[in-house]
Amino acid sequence: MFHFEKKAQVTVELMLVLPVFFLLLFTIMQFGFIAHKVILTHHAAYEIARIGSLLAGTQGGKRPQYPAVDKSKLESVKCQIFGNECGSVVLHDPRYEMTSVDPQSGQQNFDIIITLTYPVKLIFPMVNYFLADPPKRNHIKKITVSVRMPVEQPLYQSHSF
Repeated sequence: MFHFEKKAQVTVELMLVLPVFFLLLFTIMQFGFIAHKVILTHHAAYEIARIGSLLAGTQGGKRPQYPAVDKSKLESVKCQIFGNECGSVVLHDPRYEMTSVDPQSGQQNFDIIITLTYPVKLIFPMVNYFLADPPKRNHIKKITVSVRMPVEQPLYQSHSF
């Protein structure tokens, strides 16, 4: 006679525990998805900074006063890395900072700083609202990374014999 009440008890317990279980599962999966996108963005910023450091150095054996690189070349590298999502990823203008003076050659060294912003569309239900940046209804988390790379310059020395 109490057999039907026990079946209903299991169903009620399952209905109480199941949403919490799915919330936990989706949270773990969403953090894994975001971690993948962060690694991808860091790798892309590193590759763009590496290419920018090579392009910002000397051009044709002339010593530049201040390094500069054509941003369109960096944009093309960004599009090769991100493919279809290239339009949504923002490559901020490269910055150059003076670091130290090379004691051997006496020339100023520079670092190129590349900053990328990647708006990631969160895909798992329930969690996407809590992890999203405002406005929450868009379910987008912006990942911004910066990478610093020294500008490659050859060693200039005067030859006095």
